[in-house]
Amino acid sequence: MRKKGSIRLLLILALCAALSLTGCYYAVPYAETGTVEKVTGEEKPESPVSETADSGTDAVEEEIAEEPPLPEKDIVILFTSDIHCGIDQGLGLAGLEQIRKYLESEDNEVMLVDIGDAIQGEPVGTMTRGGAITDLMNKAGYDAAVPGNHEFDYGMDRFLELAEKAEFPYLSCNFYHEGKPVFDPCMIKEIAGVKIGFVGICTPKTITSSTPAYFKNEEGEYIYGFLQDKTGEGVYDAVQDAIDAAKAEGAGFIIAMGHLGNEADCEPWTSMDVISNTSGIDVFLDGHSHDTEQITVNDRDGNEVLRSACGTKLECVGYCKISTEGELSTGLYTWHNDIPAAELLGIENEMSAAVGDAMNQLEDVLNEVVAHTDVDLTIYDPVMKDENEKPVRIVRRMETNLGDFCADAYRDQSGADIALVNGGGIRSNVEKGDITLGNLLNVHPFGNSLCVVEASGQQVLDALEWAAAKNPDEFGGFLQVSGISFEINTSLPSPCEADRDGMFNGINGERRVRNVMVGEEPIDPEKTYTVASHDYLLLNDGDGNTAFDGAELLQDKVKLDNQVLIDYVMQSLDGNIGEEYSDPYGQGRIVITE
Repeated sequence: MRKKGSIRLLLILALCAALSLTGCYYAVPYAETGTVEKVTGEEKPESPVSETADSGTDAVEEEIAEEPPLPEKDIVILFTSDIHCGIDQGLGLAGLEQIRKYLESEDNEVMLVDIGDAIQGEPVGTMTRGGAITDLMNKAGYDAAVPGNHEFDYGMDRFLELAEKAEFPYLSCNFYHEGKPVFDPCMIKEIAGVKIGFVGICTPKTITSSTPAYFKNEEGEYIYGFLQDKTGEGVYDAVQDAIDAAKAEGAGFIIAMGHLGNEADCEPWTSMDVISNTSGIDVFLDGHSHDTEQITVNDRDGNEVLRSACGTKLECVGYCKISTEGELSTGLYTWHNDIPAAELLGIENEMSAAVGDAMNQLEDVLNEVVAHTDVDLTIYDPVMKDENEKPVRIVRRMETNLGDFCADAYRDQSGADIALVNGGGIRSNVEKGDITLGNLLNVHPFGNSLCVVEASGQQVLDALEWAAAKNPDEFGGFLQVSGISFEINTSLPSPCEADRDGMFNGINGERRVRNVMVGEEPIDPEKTYTVASHDYLLLNDGDGNTAFDGAELLQDKVKLDNQVLIDYVMQSLDGNIGEEYSDPYGQGRIVITE
């Protein structure tokens, strides 16, 4: 049952005036009690209910009849998601620390968890391969985290090193290595006299939205997976097993920590899919889609579950509160200003000092001016705004001048006939004026490397078709191009087929991509072309694009992606980006028709 109520706000007095609080809440029935033991995760846990199923329901009803005690204090679980290395942006880690201190001063028991995608996205992550962010998370005192798809962007070995370095556990009920769980599926935490079960869930889209090769062995066989069957049943069953195991260990509340999101492209593995196909979750803390929705969703038994998400780059810090009356609530501490909270309010605490030290170590290198641009290069529409008056990102659905620039850099530096760059790998604008190394690192923060293959015209056509499959919707695998032009007819359904892992598996139907030209000539499906991109796309099936499998590798990992941009500007453009890139919608290489 939902009830109305409020939670007192935070921070220092100045911060109180600048933050907004949103949320929803309701009271939930208690589950069974029991002893506390951490679920080991050595084997996939069996449902405790299944052991008594043959004996009828009386034993189960008797077991859950006793209610556990109410919390001795209000419990506040703070959560972050999709930080993407934005440690000094929005509220920042300094603001997060200040919120925590305020809540503790108000006699709350406070926990802190992360819902994934923390270690990648800015130079401070790229240049330390996630190490600086892990150190800061240790300093902040995180209690648990879930791997997001971008936790794997520095390679599986590196992520497992960072997970070992972390002073908090990573949780996932559906991340498997050769049939065995990599991490514990859940964690039991006893706090304020009650036992809370935290269940971790990774998005099965991780394989295609990170680098697929990182999940394979040397023979190219997948040895890591996320229970990514197309029905969703694998994930639902794993989540339900983890819920049941947590309750069997005595958890009175179940908090799901899912890097799943709410986007249609993530079905059947969205947070709503998981909630509606399981029972026993009380609150679902969600990530991946960068939204800030606070909603309720009915579970499989018709019970209301709170679903909360907190955006990206620490624009918000989410909370889940368990009151001394057993009432659950969720909401957000939100920073609305362009100037980060720590800077505007002069916040000084342990985390502000730690963040400052981390950033200062990189400052001299990142601030080096390496080029100049006469025009703004963009990933956003220069005119359109969304419902929140924020610019609409278009680099993942149509041509932009920054997309042209990046693709031109790959073709120029490789000498290839064609260059392709996935829109999801172009992450930040380049504003008119001086360009620093930090600017270019922000454009390409992933550390991919320039490669060249020899591919048939048919492979190129298939790659373009897969890239256009979701158009006009966003898709990280949408390709910005150089040396080639084409049209996309969005009035036709996509003919692309995918396998169970979401990888391109062929064409069945009329193609949407047409009038493809390589230079001034129509593309020849039988002819071979040299194609430049990075290893993510050409070698590792990035974004599920398998079209180049089997293509002959001509140049292997020649230089880092951001170095490609630097060398193009400095060597070929004489240090200046000029008027040829002035149109934010590009040079007409990609025409979208209805």
